[in-house]
Amino acid sequence: VQLVESGGGLVQAGGSLRLSCAASGFSFADYTVGWFLQAPGKEREGVSCISESDGNTYYVDSVKGRFTISIDSAKNTVYLQMNNLKPEDTAVYFCATVGGTISTMRPFEDLLKFGFWGQGTQVTVSS
Repeated sequence: VQLVESGGGLVQAGGSLRLSCAASGFSFADYTVGWFLQAPGKEREGVSCISESDGNTYYVDSVKGRFTISIDSAKNTVYLQMNNLKPEDTAVYFCATVGGTISTMRPFEDLLKFGFWGQGTQVTVSS
């Protein structure tokens, strides 16, 4: 049972990357999957999440209009399409999953407290 992130890399400001979070050994059915970033010396923070059962999504303000989260249930993979990347997006990106749907009041709390995590993928945006 594992989550594997991929798709990170080095890109210039304004460029795009698509991160993938693939589940093996289990299904995302009825789970919420979230993307988090952690910059050096900073705490891990939520970026976006999606509920498999109802398709609801949530984005933090800093990525709205630039990032898009999606899920391919057949492939058990969640994607984060990141466009118009900025140097401040530089971080290690992690995906995490937890049972249930997104809490509108606290969209990342259950993921942070109870989530199952991948190993992360580095995203570096040069200016």
